[in-house]
Amino acid sequence: MPVAVDTRDGIRLVFEVEPNQDFHGLVCEGANMLPSKFLKDAFHDRHGKIINIRHLDQVIKSVNGWYQERGLTGLVSYAEILSGGILRLQVSEAEVNNINIRFLDRRTGEPTVGKTQPETILRQLTTKKGQAYNRAQVKRDVETILTMGIMEDVTIIPQPVGDSNKVDLVMNLVERPSGGFSAGGGISSGITNGPLSGLIGSFAYSHRNVFGRNKKLNLSLERGQIDSIFRLNYTDPWIDGDNKRTSRTIMVQNSRTPGTLIHGGDHPDHGPITIGRVTAGIEYSRPFRPKWSGTLGLIFQHAGARDDKGNPIIRDFYNSQLTASGNAYDDTLLAKLESVYTDSGDRSSTMFVFNIEQGLPVLPEWLSFNRVTARLRQGYEIGPARLLLSASGGHVEGNFSPHEAFAIGGTNSVRGYEEGAVGSGRSYAVGSGEISCRMFGPLEGVVFGDYGSDLSSGPKVPGDPAGARGKPGSGYGYGVGVRVDSPLGPLRLEYAFNDKQARRFHFGVGYRN
Repeated sequence: MPVAVDTRDGIRLVFEVEPNQDFHGLVCEGANMLPSKFLKDAFHDRHGKIINIRHLDQVIKSVNGWYQERGLTGLVSYAEILSGGILRLQVSEAEVNNINIRFLDRRTGEPTVGKTQPETILRQLTTKKGQAYNRAQVKRDVETILTMGIMEDVTIIPQPVGDSNKVDLVMNLVERPSGGFSAGGGISSGITNGPLSGLIGSFAYSHRNVFGRNKKLNLSLERGQIDSIFRLNYTDPWIDGDNKRTSRTIMVQNSRTPGTLIHGGDHPDHGPITIGRVTAGIEYSRPFRPKWSGTLGLIFQHAGARDDKGNPIIRDFYNSQLTASGNAYDDTLLAKLESVYTDSGDRSSTMFVFNIEQGLPVLPEWLSFNRVTARLRQGYEIGPARLLLSASGGHVEGNFSPHEAFAIGGTNSVRGYEEGAVGSGRSYAVGSGEISCRMFGPLEGVVFGDYGSDLSSGPKVPGDPAGARGKPGSGYGYGVGVRVDSPLGPLRLEYAFNDKQARRFHFGVGYRN
């Protein structure tokens, strides 16, 4: 402090200097999010030394930077030196006060009445009242709500309130139409000959927000040259009252599909075999660890073979049995357990699926068997190219229907062979390797090789349908192809050779399983 002193020669100006106190402690108020270790590390070598204002400024900047890097709204609003060498820092963090939902008309943008229940939206949010306002967390919440599939647009806007340390969050939602009819088409892998081979037409009705609670209802009908599938699905993506994000799906299905995968290659004068199935079941799914999810289900199936006139049959042209029970239909009650690991949505990541199914012989005539399957996929980026390795395998033990055997060969198995032409077994193993490279625009070139085997289990299938048709039981294929990105997923056109010197085109939609 400057002090003026009168002298005979005039006024003498004296500056009285008091050094900063030695640092003996720190008090930080309002920093609910900031780890205490952060400040301890900042002052760990300062105890007993004179408080340095320049160092204090650096600490304040680092604290403010910590909040900024994490998308948090917070800063040091005040700093002072108390008696006894105690530093006091006052930190102001923005706290979430209220979260308000506002529905907007998708045409005019004006506020309107929404169909979705507010609690259905609020429970999706990781941002809660009383938490520090985190911009990155709010952005993730917006993405989560969009993935529900019931919103066309979502924005969350912070608004200040009377208390300067609190903000209200206003969530503007634009709902998508809840449901409607659709028509489309696809390709079945079960038919490989004829001018309309494998083409399927479909008609569907869907409602994506039943009761305003994000529950899904899908009713669909698919019809092809031989295929016909009627399916009813009702899904609750998050069961009310559950804190583990468990979903539930109830399914009823009546289908008629070609039996060519197992019982193909019939005599030209003998009509094709189809497999009729009536299926009903319920499944529960939930994430149980990071990147892991599980499914538990109970499914009943009533299935049997039919001739080209729709009449039930129990033996094919080669006198191979078509049912395990010897009756026109096999009844099965399946308990299902599935575990899925996904590293990320990128195809260069790791994916692993493990599935166990157990036939429960509740009644004496119901089938009893155990089926285990596994699939693994691993991708690697090699410069501009991508290497994708995949493997799958499975085994069935017990009394099961012949048409449920593992079919090897075809577009999603061993390319270069017709569907199911390599083998049909109780066990199987298939491996594949692909190298792909972006050519130009959405076009991608692929070089691939596949190998599959029934592990000598073909004769162990009831009726030995593979042996009756002379399937080799193992084989490999290789070739080249192109892929084009489309709204339906990648469109695949592949040309493959097999070890029997045969060649074949394959066309598919979506990535290979």
